[in-house]
Amino acid sequence: MAKAARPARTHTVGVADFKARCLEFLEDVGARGDELIITKRGKPIATVSPVRPEARPLKGLFAGQIKIVGDIVNVDWTDEWEAAR
Repeated sequence: MAKAARPARTHTVGVADFKARCLEFLEDVGARGDELIITKRGKPIATVSPVRPEARPLKGLFAGQIKIVGDIVNVDWTDEWEAAR
């Protein structure tokens, strides 16, 4: 299972400062991928983080890009094993 990507950096800002500079903070979060923790009287009340793209499913990822030649289930490796000895 893949781990979720961590934010580049985490910043903390008071609610009054966030209210005054909201658009600036949101642009920074989107551009740099930083996480923002908003506090009220020193206690965290909210987190703002960038939207991460959904992971693409692995099934069908290489559809139409890979060509299977021959039997990949019942392979006779005898010649290769003998040559490697």
